[in-house]
Amino acid sequence: MELASFKVANRDTYGILDAEHVREPGTDYRARFADLRSVIAAGAENELADDRSGAVHAIADIRFLPPIPNPDKILCVGVNYRPHIEEMGRSVPDYPVVFVRFPGSLVAQGEDLVRPRVSEQLDFEGELAVVIGKRARHVARNDAFDVVAGYCCFMDGSVRDWQRHTMQFTAGKNFDQSGSAGPCLVTKDEIPDVSTVNLTTRVNGNVMQRGQISELVFDIPALVEYCSSFTELLPGDLIATGTPGGVGAARTPPQWLVAGDLVEVDISGVGVLSNRVRDES
Repeated sequence: MELASFKVANRDTYGILDAEHVREPGTDYRARFADLRSVIAAGAENELADDRSGAVHAIADIRFLPPIPNPDKILCVGVNYRPHIEEMGRSVPDYPVVFVRFPGSLVAQGEDLVRPRVSEQLDFEGELAVVIGKRARHVARNDAFDVVAGYCCFMDGSVRDWQRHTMQFTAGKNFDQSGSAGPCLVTKDEIPDVSTVNLTTRVNGNVMQRGQISELVFDIPALVEYCSSFTELLPGDLIATGTPGGVGAARTPPQWLVAGDLVEVDISGVGVLSNRVRDES
């Protein structure tokens, strides 16, 4: 299933996405589950699929929201592909490099990314994000996929000069509306072997990054195991798994995003996340 959160007729809702439409559940279902996060927490995805009582909307009539608009936490993993490690002049880490993003730093499919007024160094990082489906702590790697609900595309927009102000990534990774997630959450049953998934990032139609999830230094089971060891994972939490080589900062000269650029994160079986860039007003 492809599950989407969206706004229609000035209200926030959710439903099941297909090529041209999105079907929301009926009022009784929505009275029980206010959002996709609560659907996932209850394990009620199949019941959502069976509910045919709600409205059907054309894609053109909705405005996407991030698949999980209200996650408890967004955990991001840095330097997790060897080509990216090499291009950034780093060593292969002994443990996952984990930092956090705030929900307000993300926009949805079709919304504008914002280049902040204090920097010209907004960079692109296409990633696969894992969406957690169950409350989980101390998860063994062999059980990791038992707590995964599905996947979405992720653009970890990075303000590089601010990222380098200190050893901590927080400032450079959390400018308002600098990253994105979407267009939908694809449930894990749709992708039996996520390691075979390919990731491509394009800017204005030009391929900038290519990678396969099998190339991760720390794979998804390792990330779930590690993150669940230091914090309780909750339904709707996101773990962004890292970006391949080819980022703008590593190019000669560097290629920063500017107003009008179109960034696309294309992940096989998951979807295409598209966002334009605008300058902060």
